[in-house]
Amino acid sequence: MLPNVLQHLEALVGFDTRNPPRAIGTGGIFDYLRAQLPGFEVRVTDHGAGAVSMLAVRGNPRRVFNVHLDTVPASPDWSADPHVLRVTADKAIGLGACDIKGAAAGLVAAANATTGDAAFLFSSDEEANDARCIAAFLASDHGFEQAIIAEPTMCEAVLAHRGISSVLMRFKGQAGHASGADAFELSAVHQAMRWGTKALDHAKAQSHARFGGLTGLRFNIGRVEGGIKANMIAPAAELRFGFRPLPSMDLDQMHASFRGLADPAALAHYEETFRGPSLPAGDIARAEEKRLAARDLADELGLPIGNAVDFWTEASLFSEAGLTAFVFGPGHIAQAHTADEWVALDQLAAAANHYTRLLEQHA
Repeated sequence: MLPNVLQHLEALVGFDTRNPPRAIGTGGIFDYLRAQLPGFEVRVTDHGAGAVSMLAVRGNPRRVFNVHLDTVPASPDWSADPHVLRVTADKAIGLGACDIKGAAAGLVAAANATTGDAAFLFSSDEEANDARCIAAFLASDHGFEQAIIAEPTMCEAVLAHRGISSVLMRFKGQAGHASGADAFELSAVHQAMRWGTKALDHAKAQSHARFGGLTGLRFNIGRVEGGIKANMIAPAAELRFGFRPLPSMDLDQMHASFRGLADPAALAHYEETFRGPSLPAGDIARAEEKRLAARDLADELGLPIGNAVDFWTEASLFSEAGLTAFVFGPGHIAQAHTADEWVALDQLAAAANHYTRLLEQHA
């Protein structure tokens, strides 16, 4: 099985699906996948802005496997061409090999080795924080009850992870000479920095919160810019931050708290630019009910269950839409988004064997 997986992975890595720049069309990698899935009914949909999805269905399955095919850009630190797969004694190295084209290769190999019911949803916008593909699929009359979302989990079923929210803030000030005593209050940059100090303290104070093995709140101020020069009071500043809540945390309430830390007279704009729910999605009682349902499904399928994770996946979108969903795929998240990204060969083999076994169950 592994040679077949590596053959498909070599082809998939060879397609440039970096996101950005989101220059992904309906041909290329989707033509390849269509050709490798004879006997499947295939529908390719262009959702615009480089977001393309492909739904491939054989028979009448009630479970869908989802894999995103887009990758992050390659950094200058790669030691060789990132779009040429290199295979060593224990690793497959290439852009997207771990996150998560290795899973796509394993699913194609498993599909070719079986004849049972199967459904695959390939998407290309996960790395853009713009889930057009999944949103359109979930809004359709798809008929599926269960979803397995491929991300690097060391071939363990992950039942819970954090949500994610990104925010754009703008602060307003009043330009003037920096020698004035009123620079302390009139500078938009100073206002942004005061907010940042309060927000860091507020986020740190959530360290006592717990859910399913996860603790505390993940928080990051990713960008601050503003002002004109050192001897001028800054008339404007822009700040971008993000946080990753536990499934038990209320996102709207958290936004109200973070917004309330700013001086109302200095806050010009507060906008959530992206939101992804936690896994499982829902209030704490509903989330726990969904987590138990996902655990029962993983047990039924004979998959090992792993710990909750801090990174976000689109499994939460499926959960929010009412499907029983968990995350499962080859590789470790530590190898994702890195220079010389790699996935262990034994992980590829294990994933392909699991996928083959699941497809033989006529899901």
